[in-house]
Amino acid sequence: MDARQERGRILANDRRIKSLGSKWLVPSQTAATAAYVVDIAAGTCSCPDHETRAVRCKHLFAVDFVQRETVVETVTRDDGATAVRETTREVRLTYSQPWAAYNKAQTTEKEHVGALLHALCEGIVTPKHGRGRPRLPLGDLTQAAAMKVYSGMSGRRASTDIRACAEKGLIDDAPHYNSVHNFIERADVTELLKTLVEESAAPLKAVESRFAVDSTGFATSVYARWYDHKYGREVSQQRWIKCHAMVGACTNVITSVEVTESNANDSPELPGLVATTAKRFDVEEVSADKAYVGHANFAAIEAVGAVPYIPFKSNNQGEGPAAWRRAWHTFSLNRAEFLRHYHARSNVETTFSAVKRLFGGAVRAKLPVAQKNEVLLKCLVYNTTCLVHAMYELGIEPAFPGAAGLTVAS
Repeated sequence: MDARQERGRILANDRRIKSLGSKWLVPSQTAATAAYVVDIAAGTCSCPDHETRAVRCKHLFAVDFVQRETVVETVTRDDGATAVRETTREVRLTYSQPWAAYNKAQTTEKEHVGALLHALCEGIVTPKHGRGRPRLPLGDLTQAAAMKVYSGMSGRRASTDIRACAEKGLIDDAPHYNSVHNFIERADVTELLKTLVEESAAPLKAVESRFAVDSTGFATSVYARWYDHKYGREVSQQRWIKCHAMVGACTNVITSVEVTESNANDSPELPGLVATTAKRFDVEEVSADKAYVGHANFAAIEAVGAVPYIPFKSNNQGEGPAAWRRAWHTFSLNRAEFLRHYHARSNVETTFSAVKRLFGGAVRAKLPVAQKNEVLLKCLVYNTTCLVHAMYELGIEPAFPGAAGLTVAS
């Protein structure tokens, strides 16, 4: 056993080693907040030792030891003599919560969220204006709106948090709460907010390769009322909007999002979500429930080099395009393997639960455009909380070069 292999054997006892599907996250032994991504299938590691010398580093050896253990046992042969036999078997992985890192992330979250939003928004370009009062900086308005949603308060009550950002130098000047409301009601900022959600997930590219898709609803305070002639009474129904999202199965970060009316179908949204995620991530597999079964969806997933894990309905048949047939055979003939990957779909449910628990399952806005923008802001600030945990638990240092130069149509 050489020196690297011996150090890998010692490192394998570190409980912070984490499986990321086909990849592993191995902590550094020299830097407390650093970690390296190990790809066993490709035989690569992101550490300097492997990248510089192209050798099998201790992190690769550590994952080997974590995945397998050697069992030494004494056996009695037929002639009565004893012998020592070594066997290697796969280890069932269990994980423990890194409580020290979790506690640090929770107790410093608000401070980091403001700084991360500043890093995201400082590159937003304010469109040139003509006559009249100069426009407020678009980046400042975006961060102020995000802090309002993060606080969970009304515009007036959130003014304290927005002023605190100005005092820390995160924004030039704290905008009035009416200016923040007007910003959220603008239809031209919807695409900007969607792009910011996508960019806020980009720093986690190294650890995310498995994704899940689903949708959820957010309630509003708006009701539709009509008179029902059949029953002779007035009927009311609460309006709600639907959020379609793709999330990473490791950190539960939202990688792409689309907000629609409540009556929009789920299935047609999947190709767009997959294509958007593939711009910033290496997508290896995508999980979704039966609502997303369709030729176009299987083809869209395979088009980005990923494997679809979508269960078929009871009336589906195995005949169809090539992508459909491959998925059908995996589902029908190798059910145990399919279910092992399909389990990642539960992460999207966890994400929606976290967003609603942290920032509310309803929106305050009254106008349809403002309601959609408020949901996008919820997704944006949720992603920043994911980044805070990744900073402490995975050693990630977020940077957002793709957010520079963003603007809206003037």
